[in-house]
Amino acid sequence: MSNFDRNAANRFASGITRTDTAYDQGLRSYLIGVYNYMALGLAITGLVAYGVFMSAVVQNGNTLALTSFGQALFNSPLRWVVMLAPLGFVMAMSFGQARMSAATTRMVFFAFSAVMGLSLSSILLVYTATSVANAFFISAATFGALSLYGYTTSRSLSAMGHFMMMALFGLIIASFVGIFLHSAALQIGISMVAVVIFAGLTAWDTQAIKSMYADGDGYEVTTKKSVFGALQLYLDFINIFIALLRLTGDRR
Repeated sequence: MSNFDRNAANRFASGITRTDTAYDQGLRSYLIGVYNYMALGLAITGLVAYGVFMSAVVQNGNTLALTSFGQALFNSPLRWVVMLAPLGFVMAMSFGQARMSAATTRMVFFAFSAVMGLSLSSILLVYTATSVANAFFISAATFGALSLYGYTTSRSLSAMGHFMMMALFGLIIASFVGIFLHSAALQIGISMVAVVIFAGLTAWDTQAIKSMYADGDGYEVTTKKSVFGALQLYLDFINIFIALLRLTGDRR
């Protein structure tokens, strides 16, 4: 009888350990999925942007000239479609979140990443390759540090996150105004504020994505959460990158 009691106690204790370990492993696997999807999305964006750029220009000495494809893409009404298409994908994913399967969500995210690459290909016409690379690595370091903070901190970042969301709406309005004013000083100010806002959102989003994990979720739900988490962090990273490029980039 005493042997039975000891074995039962050991099994009970080991069960608690296995449960805790299983939760930690599940959370780690979930977050790895989020960052893997984000990294794959960024890779698709970069490859598409570079491929489109190479197809859209020809180099003549130290100058770049647009090909017929480049003329159609950047100097025709098609450019508005290219600029607004990523927003359409984000809205489609947001409104269709409940109806889409995990496979469809993943496919739409990758399609969005490709369309974003098409949209961002124009920055290679404006900024030097060295400036783009520098801005990317600075953005990666900034994003990594802030995301790590959001993951490890025990402090709730919800108040800061809601403030940053309100500031984001103001930033969008200021950006539309800047389109018509063509003020260099205003653009610099907008870019500086954008870095701060999306830096804060990176930490907040990471904490929120971590809190969404539930060990009872099945494959379908977990995959969709991973993809949508990747989308949030992808957008934070891209906006930090663009803002830093505008602040530090050397124009051609």
